[in-house]
Amino acid sequence: MGETFRALRSRNYRLFFIGQTLSLTGSWMQTVAMSWLVYRLTGSKVMLGTVALASQIPMLVAAPIAGVITDKVNRQKLLVMTQALALIQAAVLSALVLTGHVLPWHVIVLSAFIGIVNAFDMPGRQAFVPELVEDRKDLSNVIALNSAQFNLARLIGPVVAGVTITLVGEGVCFLINAVSFLAVIWALLQIHVTNERQVVSTQNPLAELIAGARYAWKIQPIRALLGLISVASCASGSLQQVFLPVYAKEDFKGNSSTLGNMYAAVAVGALVAAYMLAKRKSIVGLGRWIIISSFIAGISVGLFGIAPNVWVAIPILILHGFGGMKHMAATNTLIQTIVDDHMKGRVLSFYAMAMVGAMPVGSFLSGIMAAHFGSAETLLVFSLSSILASLLFIRAFPTFRQEIRPIYERKGIEFST
Repeated sequence: MGETFRALRSRNYRLFFIGQTLSLTGSWMQTVAMSWLVYRLTGSKVMLGTVALASQIPMLVAAPIAGVITDKVNRQKLLVMTQALALIQAAVLSALVLTGHVLPWHVIVLSAFIGIVNAFDMPGRQAFVPELVEDRKDLSNVIALNSAQFNLARLIGPVVAGVTITLVGEGVCFLINAVSFLAVIWALLQIHVTNERQVVSTQNPLAELIAGARYAWKIQPIRALLGLISVASCASGSLQQVFLPVYAKEDFKGNSSTLGNMYAAVAVGALVAAYMLAKRKSIVGLGRWIIISSFIAGISVGLFGIAPNVWVAIPILILHGFGGMKHMAATNTLIQTIVDDHMKGRVLSFYAMAMVGAMPVGSFLSGIMAAHFGSAETLLVFSLSSILASLLFIRAFPTFRQEIRPIYERKGIEFST
């Protein structure tokens, strides 16, 4: 398969990769259709932010609990359950839209439901996928391929959604998403994990949650990585979940296809970043890439706000996708290699909180700020906050290197930032 795709040599991971790619394509169709539906029904930036808040705020509340559960249960069965619930959510949403009965409050409630499901799915998936490869040295390649998979779906899904919405409406996008979950459920049922994971703690869930929080806070590299990704995600969430639909329809005078193309531009940049990461044979230099990529992502948010037309906006979004994906995947890789296995589910739930849970906060605040101060001004504020966080990370970088080195020496991992 070549070094770039070496993790696909593992049968279990290959099955999961194929099923998840199809499912994620449907999920991105739903993301675009949801934004377009809400803005069509309400014409409100605040409502766009509210729906984003409803779908992702459960990550802030439920993710820590989900992390504890992930460390205690069979992760494969947990993922089958979350995918089945996501299928039901998409089917209900499709039925409401296709029958003409959908109302804004329906969208908010169903968004909150899928947010709760994702709060359990994300840490479970992040912790389960490394178990699917036969060679643990392929971990960084797995994370890079997952990123490529995610962004390949983000490239294809929005474009198909834009055409589908124009031809037959948003309801069909939700229906296609519901059907796509069958692919990943089938793949999960075909996977056979030979090394059964042992539960290493019998503490009550609250004690385990506190232990996980103390563990993550005690290790400065984890603390620094989570802090930076949370601020960056606020900025990214405000851009992608609130302002892309607004700019596509109002500023650029486009339609659903315009929005799909803008999402696809982000995916193109992210795919380039994922390909570069997949070709890497070690984690050497990832710390420096986190600094560079976080600056790129933060600056591009402000530049998008002043883009005069869609032709200028597209290359800025490609740049944003590159920086955001490089930052996210490099952070994920470092956290996965730092954390001890028995704490992985809990720490990855904090990563989910920082990355996904921060997005609705940014979306909700940006919706309110834009209504009072304007879109470009709001994006500039989020851009500056992201740049400031990157500068603070640079200041903490010497300590970061000093504390991470003994962890990697103990694990026998080659390291250089």
